[in-house]
Amino acid sequence: MSNKKLLQVGVIGTIIAALCCFTPVLVVLLGAVGLAGMIGVVDYIALPALAIFIAITVYALWKRQTVSSS
Repeated sequence: MSNKKLLQVGVIGTIIAALCCFTPVLVVLLGAVGLAGMIGVVDYIALPALAIFIAITVYALWKRQTVSSS
């Protein structure tokens, strides 16, 4: 995967996971589609996903910096 694609995946994933961690948005969205009973389970998925996508973004930025300085 190229560095540009890795950075895009990291940033987009971080934004989506951050929105999912913002629980009022989830309550409205899941309630609208009839899945409001899953609200309690979402935190077990959203927080680790947020951490993983932040790590991908940091890695892509670090990789970009080391490639450009070489």
